Order: sequence, then C-alpha cells, then structure tokens
Amino acid sequence: MTNRMSFSLGAAVCALLLGFGYFLQYVQNLQPCPLCLVQRGFFAGVMVVFAVAAVHGPRRVGTALYSALAVLFSLGGAATATRQVWLQSLPPEKVPACGPDLAYMLKNFPLMRTLEKLFTATGECAVVDWTFLGLSIAGWSLVWFAIFCVYAAWLAVRALRTPAAAA
Repeated sequence: MTNRMSFSLGAAVCALLLGFGYFLQYVQNLQPCPLCLVQRGFFAGVMVVFAVAAVHGPRRVGTALYSALAVLFSLGGAATATRQVWLQSLPPEKVPACGPDLAYMLKNFPLMRTLEKLFTATGECAVVDWTFLGLSIAGWSLVWFAIFCVYAAWLAVRALRTPAAAA
C-alpha cells in the first residue's frame, strides 16, 4: 500500500468516527461533555494530519514527520479519553460537581483557565449515556486513539526501513 493510500485510510477512519460522534449528538440527542469535545478536536487533528499527508504523498522523512504529528495528536486524545474513563469509573459520591459548559467558559474565562477546567473535568464528564460491548464513548475513543498511535508509528517505521531509492 502506498503512503498516500495509507494516510488516506487513516483520514477516512477518523472522518467516520467524527461522523458517528455527530450522529450521536444530532440524531440520538446525546450532548457531548467538555472532555468529549476535546477528544473530537484531537480526532480532527489526527484526521487533518493524515489528510494533508495523503495529499502531499511524502517520502521517508516526510512520512516519519507526519506520523510523529499523528502520534502526538493521538497521545493527546488518549490522555483526555483516559481522564474521562477514570472519571466514569469513580463511585457517584467521588464524582466532582458539575461546572459551566464549554461555551460559557470560552466566553467568560481566559483561555488558560478554560483549558485547566477542561482537563480537570466536571461531573457531566462522568455520565455514561451510551455503551457498546461494555465500553463507553470515552472507552472507545481511548481504543481508537491507541490504534491511531500504533498505526502512525508503524507507518513511520515502515517508511524509514524502506531503502531510499524505493521510497
């Protein structure tokens, strides 16, 4: 499989996952919490990196650089999803109190305060509205971020192991 096809596949899977998130929000009426919105941003970041790489069609070093960016976005998303999975595993009496929604925070708080609030999360991020095969949306996000991280790393290793003339 060529680099363009490999990166296109990653971008397409990200687009499908984001599309499913919007389906859950707008068709199933499941409103995303602040951590869900942050995870969407990381999925979008991975998708953009893969899409730009697919259009660019990089060789060895370029593939490694795009893959490194995709790994970084995937790790950020995985960290956010891990935080939410942890919140969801807390007993009800240990869940933090709910705070303001993201739109309110962006409008009324400085950016650093908003980011701090997002990553400390509130009680609304501990609610599990949907599960599939025993995993919540955050659990599935964590699985997919791990897959993207491994996939992007594999693309980089594969490209760097390819002889320069063949790339």
